[in-house]
Amino acid sequence: MKLKQILSAALAATVLVTMAGCGEKKAAAPEAQKIRIAMVVKNLGNGFFDAAHRGAQEAAKELKNVEIIYTGPTTPSAEGQIEIINSLISQKVDAIVISANDPNALVPITKRAMARGIKVLSFDSGIAQEGRLMQLHPSNAQLIGLKQIRMASDAIGGEGEIAILSASAQATNQNIWIGVMKDVLKQPEFSKMKLVATVYGDDQADKSYREAIGLLRSNPKLKAIIAPTIVGINAASRAVQDEGLVGKVFVTGLGLPSEMAGHVHSGTVLEFAIWNPIDLGYAATYAAYGFVTGQPTAKAGGSVSAGRMGSIAIDEKGEAAMAPPFTYNKGNVDQFSKIF
Repeated sequence: MKLKQILSAALAATVLVTMAGCGEKKAAAPEAQKIRIAMVVKNLGNGFFDAAHRGAQEAAKELKNVEIIYTGPTTPSAEGQIEIINSLISQKVDAIVISANDPNALVPITKRAMARGIKVLSFDSGIAQEGRLMQLHPSNAQLIGLKQIRMASDAIGGEGEIAILSASAQATNQNIWIGVMKDVLKQPEFSKMKLVATVYGDDQADKSYREAIGLLRSNPKLKAIIAPTIVGINAASRAVQDEGLVGKVFVTGLGLPSEMAGHVHSGTVLEFAIWNPIDLGYAATYAAYGFVTGQPTAKAGGSVSAGRMGSIAIDEKGEAAMAPPFTYNKGNVDQFSKIF
């Protein structure tokens, strides 16, 4: 009887093991884990970064195993971005691609992220070198600065007072471009133009509008406002219209065709420039993917593959640049406004 019980127990155990084995065979193989790339922008609700997000999504679709986490503070501040990066570290994302509100304030938190194995790249507005692996500039700073002064000069006949309405006083890219613009104004070609003021709207529509109104009322001889920010150029254009100064004060700078078409047709803006933010977000995502997947050339002094944008060279400081800014005017703004 005891032997019969032992045999019965052994048989039952065999059946259970067999059933378990069958269950394992039927279980579906786990889906390959996606690479999570967080795009941290200066602030949400900004058309430029919304377009960059679209480009990131296009890249993710092509790469197939990439998930984009699009985030940013509601108002542009380093503190808001630091809080977000802390959260992303906890989420153990694979890469962070960020347009920085402050080049230095973010360094401690991005160094912490990199110490945890997260690849940190900056784009548009950069982080200081020690706080990232790569900085992707949308264009060359010299070309951007020269372009904006030349557009202002063409609008006012090369003579008169001009002012600059920038984003925040800490914005890396804005400050570099303003520095270039000041140097360009020293050239003989622009000697009859005078920069009378530089103000900051913090990339907030209401504040930028107030700063533009202040420029117009404080400088009665003002002939042009240069706004190297899509929020600022839109706000300055509205201010010129509201003050009844269309044709007397011209606005130029960097803007989105979809937002600037009306201002161009009203005569407030004769021409403006911008690179394609869709391509910028697309290329930044590909670059992050290259670093995460360990592409051999994804390093300072190397290059990254960027899909339809080709190969992007990285200099010894970990910096890379895309194309020169493109000019938009009455002849082409409607065409491009349907795209971004």
